[in-house]
Amino acid sequence: MKAFKNEPFTDFNNPKNAARFREALAKVKSEFDKEYPLVIAGEKIYTEDKITSINPSNTSESTGKVSKATPELANRAIETAHAKFDEWKRVPAKKRAAYLFKAAKIMRKRKFEFAAWMVYEVGKNWAEADGDVAEAIDFMEFYAREMLRYDKGTKLVKIKGEENKQYYIPLGVGVVIPPWNFPLAILVGMTTAAFVTGNTVVLKPSSDSPVIASKFMELLEEIKLPAGVVNFLPGSGGLIGDMLVEHPLTRFISFTGSREVGLHINQLAARTQPGQKWIKRVTAEMGGKDSIVVDSELKSIDEAAAGVISSAFGFQGQKCSACSRVIVHEKIYDKFIDLLVDKAAGIKVGPAESNPGMAAVINKKSEDSILNYINKAVSEGGRVVYGGAKANESGYFVQPTIIADVKPNDTIAQEEIFGPVLAVIKASDFDEGIAIANNTEYGLTGAAYSKDKKKIKKAGQEIFVGNLYLNRKCTGALVGVHPFGGYNMSGTCSKAGGFDYLLLFMQTKVVAEKIYK
Repeated sequence: MKAFKNEPFTDFNNPKNAARFREALAKVKSEFDKEYPLVIAGEKIYTEDKITSINPSNTSESTGKVSKATPELANRAIETAHAKFDEWKRVPAKKRAAYLFKAAKIMRKRKFEFAAWMVYEVGKNWAEADGDVAEAIDFMEFYAREMLRYDKGTKLVKIKGEENKQYYIPLGVGVVIPPWNFPLAILVGMTTAAFVTGNTVVLKPSSDSPVIASKFMELLEEIKLPAGVVNFLPGSGGLIGDMLVEHPLTRFISFTGSREVGLHINQLAARTQPGQKWIKRVTAEMGGKDSIVVDSELKSIDEAAAGVISSAFGFQGQKCSACSRVIVHEKIYDKFIDLLVDKAAGIKVGPAESNPGMAAVINKKSEDSILNYINKAVSEGGRVVYGGAKANESGYFVQPTIIADVKPNDTIAQEEIFGPVLAVIKASDFDEGIAIANNTEYGLTGAAYSKDKKKIKKAGQEIFVGNLYLNRKCTGALVGVHPFGGYNMSGTCSKAGGFDYLLLFMQTKVVAEKIYK
């Protein structure tokens, strides 16, 4: 087996790649508005109530309709997964890992098709969609190898007269609740990590990206993953989500999403239910309010501005790692704002299929919330220096927006907006910049730019985030290279894509045997 290597990104400047991707877009569009089932124990179940998935770039288009689960079906899914667990946990790790290798191979062949679905269903431009598929492939390749490593067990201190072993066993039934913003990568990573370690899964996808999730379920069927290992249960959080979390047969919950929902899940999971035999384990990644600190001493002020713009407006700012605050030394404050405005002006906004710099935000609720935050910023003394309004009427488009003169404790400097809004904050020096970067309840990603090595070292030590980037942008974590997860209200610091991640889905067992001569 070859050593793990990250999946390369596609060069769309190559005419052949661009042409192939357009073909994939056309193929996917020809499949719009199909119906997809929920899946329990391999049975495809169609219900009357559907989730209609809308193309955010063109709200007149439905990418598909996915059946919604009822509470009765949710209970059946948990019980199915529980029954299957006793069989699946005994399947050798090598065989479980083989399913991931096979799925990764197929996804690699259909990379453009999976990416095209994300262009339409969640509004990713070509590069963002391609990167999402690459990350999904990476997760499967990496976690398969990791499972084989963990399967070897752990070395213990030897003692005379005994043979002692420590090894890893699965937890049980897991409820996996992924987000819409990385609708393939994070869904695939969380789900495959859960079942490659020997657990069974009830997968509840986001209602904003259920078609992409359905396509992954079709892939699991193609690789002949045994029925019942992963059960697919689209539906509303209020109707079935709480029930899945509270069910006494649920052993763990793996969640990525908002702070509010993550805390709610944690609270529900902490309540012991009648018949429950364990303390439920919750892994929650919940967002961020990420800052880039820019010093007056820079190797390249243009490079720093480009890094901020890329971090702030990639995928419309809809990344938990996105830069939503740039904290700039007062000596270069005005010049830096001018650079930001100049670079933002070069961002084309349009339908995702046309491959713009920015496309639509995910839905109407998000669009309204973003515009309200902009208005709130102005009312608190912020100055809109670029953007600040809806971009066009065909979809949920918001202009890339830069707001200057934001104070460190203003609303848009503290609350996660999850959209293309960048707050610019002035700092008197680098130390104050670090202090401002640490003044939120989050701690996911951040970055600092300076040519002063002492300042960079200090930033590395004192900026309290799970993923800190120095003299580069704060987005773009790679599996195996940048294990991902943060502190405080950003979550439980799971470090997805890292060498510790699979431990979250397993528990250790020690067997000590006395040796007779």
